[in-house]
Amino acid sequence: MTKTDLETFRLSLLNLRARLSGNLSHLAEEALRATGGENSGSLSNTPIHMADLGTDNFEQEFTLSLIQNEEHVLDEIAEALNRINQGTYGKCEECGSPIPKARLQALPYTRHCVNCARKVQQSS
Repeated sequence: MTKTDLETFRLSLLNLRARLSGNLSHLAEEALRATGGENSGSLSNTPIHMADLGTDNFEQEFTLSLIQNEEHVLDEIAEALNRINQGTYGKCEECGSPIPKARLQALPYTRHCVNCARKVQQSS
């Protein structure tokens, strides 16, 4: 992989990290936002209807799972940036073969070639 390719992927990873960090901040605000009660104009701290409470809980749990997923991707991006610095970026961690550029363009923080990614996913 050329220095130009590495720089292109590094910039792509940095842009993705910045975008996800912004999304993460927004999601955290949403998850921590109080629901029902005084924030919705009611003097009570409970939603008007029990179904509203269930919906609020579902939305909060869904948002928290999105946060967890984005934090995982941010960790993977940090690891990919470390691999660039160490000179191992673009090599499969399982078989050591080069990861195709098309795969890196689609998933710049990937650790594995397609075949090894399937094997790792099936063993999980």
